[in-house]
Amino acid sequence: MARSARLALVAALLSASSAALADGQAEYAEARGWPSPMPEEHHGRLLFDRLEYAAGEDEDTLNYEAIGWYGGDYERLWLEIEGEEVVDPGDEGGHLEELDLLYGRLVTPFWDLQAGASYELEYGPGPDRDRFSAVLGVQGLAPQWFEVDANLRLSEDGDASADLEVEYDWLLSQRTVLQPRLETRLAFSEAERFGVGEGLTNVKLGLRLRYEIRREFAPYIGVSWNRKLGETADLAEAEGGDDSRLSALVGVRMWF
Repeated sequence: MARSARLALVAALLSASSAALADGQAEYAEARGWPSPMPEEHHGRLLFDRLEYAAGEDEDTLNYEAIGWYGGDYERLWLEIEGEEVVDPGDEGGHLEELDLLYGRLVTPFWDLQAGASYELEYGPGPDRDRFSAVLGVQGLAPQWFEVDANLRLSEDGDASADLEVEYDWLLSQRTVLQPRLETRLAFSEAERFGVGEGLTNVKLGLRLRYEIRREFAPYIGVSWNRKLGETADLAEAEGGDDSRLSALVGVRMWF
């Protein structure tokens, strides 16, 4: 037997023996209630994934999306916020699309199961409209490194909906990243006071090009297109609104 082959065989046997010994020790320690020699550490992060100015055809908005979490490798507490604020002179209003407080549990590598509560608010002009919802969802990395966030929501009014967000970071260089993004929502029932009809409500496509001055700070430019669909588009047109919007974007992505 060649020397290299013998060395490879010895290494394999040592690895197998070490693994078996470690498994045996772990079972022995667990049976006696001994603490882990490497206790789980808790830490957190706050990510402003989108903080951008959107110049549209009819109105300009300030869009925001932030995600924060605190916990360990298996359990985390999540806070997610997303919305927009109208910034046109003489106009006012905005839409807090979601303010989610969620408990997350790692169920498979790269995937968290999440459950919690959500709050939504539309304000100005006219009376404010808000509602609370229960949320059940999953968040993680799909094959080919697509980031996926999918949720089921049941509001206090009994309105049920599902939303999906998918994005992908395409590394053009060590610091330049192109990010395509897709969002869509399905309403299982009509919520007329929020301008939502039954069925697919909208599809939003975005493309952002960012330059990471530091990993924690990256300005970007981009474009987004939001199209309302079906009964939701009919409700928007009946109220004198538009069923689609194209916007140029400039913003920053940062995390702490």
